[in-house]
Amino acid sequence: MIPDLAALQALGAAQQPTYPDPQAVDTAVAKLRGFPPLVFAGECDELKDKIAAVGRGESFLLAGGDCAEVFSQVNADNVRNKLRVLLQMAVVLTYAGSLPVVKMGRLAGQYAKPRSSDTETRDGVTLPAYRGDAVNGFEFTEESRIPDPQRLVEVYHASAATLNLIRAFTNGGYADLRQVHTWNTDFVRESPFAQRYEQMANEIEKALEFMQAIGADPDEFHRVDFYSSHEALVLPYEHAMTRIDSRTNDPYNVSGHFLWIGERTRQLDGAHIEYFKHLSNPIGCKVGPSATPDDVLGLANALNPKNEEGRLTLITRFGAGKIRDVLPPLVEKVRAEGVNVTWVTDPMHGNTFEASTGFKTRRFTDVLDEVQGFFDVHRALGTVPGGMMVEMTGDDVTEIVGGGEEIDEHGLAHRYESVVDPRLNRVQSLELAFLVAEMLRR
Repeated sequence: MIPDLAALQALGAAQQPTYPDPQAVDTAVAKLRGFPPLVFAGECDELKDKIAAVGRGESFLLAGGDCAEVFSQVNADNVRNKLRVLLQMAVVLTYAGSLPVVKMGRLAGQYAKPRSSDTETRDGVTLPAYRGDAVNGFEFTEESRIPDPQRLVEVYHASAATLNLIRAFTNGGYADLRQVHTWNTDFVRESPFAQRYEQMANEIEKALEFMQAIGADPDEFHRVDFYSSHEALVLPYEHAMTRIDSRTNDPYNVSGHFLWIGERTRQLDGAHIEYFKHLSNPIGCKVGPSATPDDVLGLANALNPKNEEGRLTLITRFGAGKIRDVLPPLVEKVRAEGVNVTWVTDPMHGNTFEASTGFKTRRFTDVLDEVQGFFDVHRALGTVPGGMMVEMTGDDVTEIVGGGEEIDEHGLAHRYESVVDPRLNRVQSLELAFLVAEMLRR
């Protein structure tokens, strides 16, 4: 059984907001416990089976979305743009790798972020750090930065609205394969690297024409399975969204299909590990450069004691300069112990730096190099590079330097919109998909 919330918090849960009114927290949690599920246990089981196939090398996992969602962006245009780019990326990866691509969004729940400091100081004024819209406001005022548990209820409603839109888009014709490919054809025409990508786009076009000529029109051409994921950080929300499945009497977190533990909250004796070990969802854990082989083995033993395929995904985030040195001993230890995990790369978080203009950014070349390093290590060891999780948006923002548009550090100011970490824009996301497709082909 899941420990009660007080017992989890007694373990010294890391990265939790300090609410000034405990009774207001209890009121918000009680509301959440009475709400319907956002996802269903059967969908989580389907995803676990698909991630098991990813771990065996039979599929590839693509996860993407905002670093931190914000309530003001829960609208049809924003959700559609992100979904559109993810579907475009998936078509390219599917064709290049001749593998099914499991499509997962960092959305419909990604409203809380861990922070390296509890406070933020500007012009001599110190206030609580912004921890995501689930906790407090981004505006730098004393009132805005006070943690408000009513925001947890808003997270539920915003996530429900997002999932409703996604289900409508993915089942209502918007995700039709031919339409998605047409979007890619338009991108290839506009891209600075058009010639590089044109050959693959033409090959996909011919494959679709062949399928049409022989009368093949499977249901998979017109709809897609799409799953939601987020970092399960704020324990009052996650605990309140835990339900007992009527089929199996097993506990599931019904706020998202796939949940993960962050690098800052993966303490083996901590509250997040204790909570996650009881869930029946497929789960993930971020692993940074400080992790040792024994740390990784300890995480696997704690979070997947039955050694189930598809249960545990390790999401590596080392940085382009470290991955080729740090990843091999971890993979070798896991393989030597016969532990079932699915390996996925997060090529974003280890490559962040502050630009000369003061913006938090990443280099597109570093992101690409970390993915390449991930593939290189796994192929050298004979293990499976299962997928990638990227922070991206469907909009034409300027938050990451480089790419075909050649955004430089001064160009970041043109349209920098992220409230926490920088994201790949629409063009950079698709460029990454074509370049990773070449890695899959090799």
